[in-house]
Amino acid sequence: MDGNGRWAKGKGAARIFGHRNAIQAVKDVTEGCGELGIKYLTLYAFSTENWGRPKDEVDGLMELLVNTLQKEIKTLHENQVKLQTIGDISHLPVDCQKNLAKAKEATQNNRGLILQLALNYSGRWEILEAVKKLGDEIKKGLIQPGEIDEQHFSKHLQTSGVPDPELLIRTSGELRISNFLLWQIAYTEIFITQTLWPDFRKENLYEAICAYQKRERRFGKVLDPIG
Repeated sequence: MDGNGRWAKGKGAARIFGHRNAIQAVKDVTEGCGELGIKYLTLYAFSTENWGRPKDEVDGLMELLVNTLQKEIKTLHENQVKLQTIGDISHLPVDCQKNLAKAKEATQNNRGLILQLALNYSGRWEILEAVKKLGDEIKKGLIQPGEIDEQHFSKHLQTSGVPDPELLIRTSGELRISNFLLWQIAYTEIFITQTLWPDFRKENLYEAICAYQKRERRFGKVLDPIG
């Protein structure tokens, strides 16, 4: 979800103004995915690198997260949205951790869209954590190195039990992955839009999905060989 700062700058406002106005985009996309029957939506909300931003911006983001969760728990529950998180939540402010735990508990039995918030998340961190867990298993004699395959490795990722993404939408025209789900997006289709995240609406979501539907997903294979 990129472009909040540039959106605010274009309006002569502080960066946090862009983050506040990005909430409507989150609502629109979540609602749109639910209406289309999409089962999983992951939003990259805060990376481990984002701690390097100015303190007032980080503090404002955390306060915004707490306030938004408090306001939206009821709506999430009413719409059968199940909230999950990926990332090192233990390093978030205590208020954030409490509100996340409360929201996840309130929605844990919902059977609609599964909404994953990536918070204090890094794809490299996630892979390293998985390697450490596998190392512990090897040390305890639970598994031999030669027995490790992709399926076993994936079980140690933050997204265990969740299928790999089919579509990655990158807003604001950025042409990089930004340390997001590095293992999981090996064969994910990528859609890049110039739209800044605060301006992203259902129509933009539909545009991305329509573009995805026209693509042929080969996973390195030839689907229609000749002869």
